[in-house]
Amino acid sequence: MMRYDITIGKLSAETGVNIETIRYYEKIGLMPKPGRTDGGHRIYTPVEMKRLRFIRRGRDLGFPLDDVRSLLGLEDEPPSCAEVHTITVRHLETVKAKISDLKKLERQLAKIAKECGKGDDFKCPVIDALSA
Repeated sequence: MMRYDITIGKLSAETGVNIETIRYYEKIGLMPKPGRTDGGHRIYTPVEMKRLRFIRRGRDLGFPLDDVRSLLGLEDEPPSCAEVHTITVRHLETVKAKISDLKKLERQLAKIAKECGKGDDFKCPVIDALSA
């Protein structure tokens, strides 16, 4: 049987996940505790690498860790497609709300930046807006 011993450094490099983040995911149970070499170094398999890529992609898409945990099926059993859809739609609504908030913020910043005299005047509309 072929043995795959992937070090935490290689796992990090292959997945783009920081070593400390990998350790954190192990601590909170998103990643299983890894096997160890005789010298005590963590070793991983392609299965763990695939799992970490899944977690990273979920985080890249903005899913909270609890949703990633649910998508991985850690809490009970693997989620159904309907459950995955519910999680995804809920997250999509959160993203839409954040986009709306960011657009409002953009308009506010553009307005106060436009009002800014950019000179040596001590009266600054940006400071005034922040102080209101």
